[in-house]
Amino acid sequence: MRPPSYKPVVDEFAAAIRSGALAAGTRLPTHRALAHERRIALATATRVYAELAAMGLVVGEPGRGTFVRERSGYDGLEPSRALPVERVADLSFNQPLAPEQGVLLRRALRALAVSGDVEALLRQHPPGGRRPDRAVVATYLLERGIDTAPRNVLLTGGTQQALDSVLSALTRPGDVLAVDALSYPGIKLLAAAHHLDLAPIPATGTGPDLSALDRLCRARPVRAIYTIPTVHNPLGWVLDREQRDRLVAVARARDCLIVEDGTYAFLEASPPPPLQALAPERTCYVAGLSKNVAPGLRFGFAVVPGHDVERVTRSLRTSAWGTPGLVTALATGWLGDGTVAHLEKDRRRDAAARQDIARAALAGLDVTAHPASYTVWLGLEPYQRPDHVAAVLARQGILVSTADAFATGPYRPHALRLALATVAPDELGAVLRHLRETIEAIPP
Repeated sequence: MRPPSYKPVVDEFAAAIRSGALAAGTRLPTHRALAHERRIALATATRVYAELAAMGLVVGEPGRGTFVRERSGYDGLEPSRALPVERVADLSFNQPLAPEQGVLLRRALRALAVSGDVEALLRQHPPGGRRPDRAVVATYLLERGIDTAPRNVLLTGGTQQALDSVLSALTRPGDVLAVDALSYPGIKLLAAAHHLDLAPIPATGTGPDLSALDRLCRARPVRAIYTIPTVHNPLGWVLDREQRDRLVAVARARDCLIVEDGTYAFLEASPPPPLQALAPERTCYVAGLSKNVAPGLRFGFAVVPGHDVERVTRSLRTSAWGTPGLVTALATGWLGDGTVAHLEKDRRRDAAARQDIARAALAGLDVTAHPASYTVWLGLEPYQRPDHVAAVLARQGILVSTADAFATGPYRPHALRLALATVAPDELGAVLRHLRETIEAIPP
């Protein structure tokens, strides 16, 4: 079978960019000029640039054109994190850790070593976890406003596997997945893997444009809505009760599944009820322990409507066969003895303190953030390309995330996302001031 006619053009541009023949920052021909030059249709020229953008090689800017992307800073969804100088700070990824956690881990491992049946940790556990372990998570979730039976809780190897299993089980290739125009980058990877059609929902100052969501659901057969209603990544919003009721009403009227991501929800001390509590019959709630405990503890869970439990369990069996005994024992032990609740309380204090530092260091800039979150959305000047700014910062030893990693549609804001959790607190202010000075020194 012959490849599509545009593929050789994509390959040619990709090779030239990777070899350096087309330097970073080079403005490429307009879509119309490329079509004329290569004797291809305008739609085909558009497809060429779309594929190059998906590969992380070019970036399109409305009204300005298409440019070869700077790739020495944050490099898309799967960065190498290699810097041209010694690393000063990683503001591209949140790895919240506390000094006491090493002590907690040693203590927990010693307790497991002398437990009654330590060999049970090496035996095969069922997909979705054993019932007593699921019951521990169900009890923990009561503090998040979710009252569900253990059978509706399925244990996973982190939030990403929970999302993967839910989408694998409850959607089909070609289904429409409504998602915020700026959202968690992992949902784009999963949508591509499951051949889902992402339909971006524009943002307002306080959350997704729910009128736009309603219009989208009226116009297209939306199968599911992926949403982060409590401490949104990357914009930090918390939907109020009225917004949550409206979202649920749209989902019910159009018979949409709701996939609620609660990864950062623990950072809001008094949130409104989760969507799962408002619409348990159609909501899958996913979360894990990567941000409230440790990113290396790959433990997550999905709360699934009763009629979907069997299908999601089959999906888990396909991807992992069973839950890991040792990790599950560690996680459920900490959930059951209050360690996770203690760490979450400390995280909220830590995140609020880091936001205070960020507000002081970035005062006067275009900053969007939740007052107790680990992320800052930093708007740039219209003339500042995010990939170029990221490359300049990389040469200063600072890694950041660019807006295109979070964009689910064609619009790429001139912005960066700064992750505040990895840098030591006593160094964060100096790092952010250095970042600010570097950005402000970039000429038009």
